[in-house]
Amino acid sequence: MLYRLIYASETVGSVGSSTLSVAQILGAATVNNRRDNITSAVMFHEGWCLQGIEGSRTDVDRLMRRIREDRRHVNIRILSDRQVEERRFAEPMALCDDPAAMLRAIGVPNLADVTAYDADRIVELKQAA
Repeated sequence: MLYRLIYASETVGSVGSSTLSVAQILGAATVNNRRDNITSAVMFHEGWCLQGIEGSRTDVDRLMRRIREDRRHVNIRILSDRQVEERRFAEPMALCDDPAAMLRAIGVPNLADVTAYDADRIVELKQAA
């Protein structure tokens, strides 16, 4: 069975706001996600993170435990957690390169206000791009 979990979190410090921090996150996540057969996409915008994770229930839950223990994330909100028929993310860890444009496309000013419906729309737009 395949599951997709989407969460939003507030980031601590410079997480996601510098090229170096994003590169470090993407590098470590790619290695871990390949090992765990997880595909994922993430976006950072104005101190917030939105990430979609796909994989087996066990692997998704294990990754979420690590994220909850990661001090770079606070105020984690699970927006969607459901069984899906197929993967929407093709890579172990993809980065949304223009989060402001994505938020404008769904009519939401920032990631703090994203709902489950908005998160699903972002996934669909990301796949269509």
